[in-house]
Order: sequence, then structure tokens, then C-alpha cells
Amino acid sequence: MRAAMLLAIVGCCMAQDPSLGRGFGEYDWYSLADGLAEAKSSGKPIMMVQHKSWCGMCKRFGPEFASSKDIKDRADKFVMINCHDDDPGCEAEEYAPDGGYIPRILFLTSEGKHLSSIQSGTAKYKYFFSNGPSVGIAMDKAVKGDEEL
Repeated sequence: MRAAMLLAIVGCCMAQDPSLGRGFGEYDWYSLADGLAEAKSSGKPIMMVQHKSWCGMCKRFGPEFASSKDIKDRADKFVMINCHDDDPGCEAEEYAPDGGYIPRILFLTSEGKHLSSIQSGTAKYKYFFSNGPSVGIAMDKAVKGDEEL
């Protein structure tokens, strides 16, 4: 019994990792696999941020994302997944619904289903959000969308 409880505590603490922010802030970040599992367990929707270390726009957007009050005020309602460079599973086609551009933010249900209607409003790059307020609006929609599905 003690061993099982200790394993659960260690597993929980290892899954959340603020150092996974990689320039996008000190949120409770998860890897893809851990985040999908946590979302199923917690029932929270997922916000998946996809970016690359060599991407100029990603480097410019990261500090905006990190310091955004709009995002900080809503982050605890989400399982935050940070997909960076070649993280395992992040390059899957299902996470590039309209191409491979970056940075890209996708919202998923707690079961991992893409909430494709939550978009940035940019026709060519549907999941490219350029500022904190636009991400905050999308986060509000994702919370409502996850409840309505």
C-alpha cells in the first residue's frame, strides 16, 4: 500500500514540469504522453503549444505567452502540453491539421479530440495565435467546448 501511494505521488510530481516551458513560461507543463494521460484523469481540456527552437516567430511569441495575464488567469483550467522540436509524438499528422507551420496552438478535449472549431481567425494559419488576449479568448471557448461535447 505504501509503495503504491509513493509511486503515485512520484509519478504525479514527475509528470508536471515547469522546466518544460522552454521560453513559454513557468506553467505546469506536460509532455505529450503525460499530458494526454493527465487530461483523461482530470477531465480538463488540453492546450497544446507547438514550437521549434530555431523558429524566429516562436522566439518572439514565447515571452508574450509567458507573461500574458490572459493566459495565466486561465491556465489552471487546462492540461498544458508543450511540444518542442522533436518531442515524441508531437509530429503526428493529427497535430498538424492544416499544415506544419509554427508556432501553433491546438485545443483538445480531455479525451484528446481536437477542438477544430477553436481557431485564431487567420484564414491561412488557423491555429497561429499572435498574442495573449487572442489565446485567452480561445481558452474560454475550449473550456465551454469541452463541457458541451
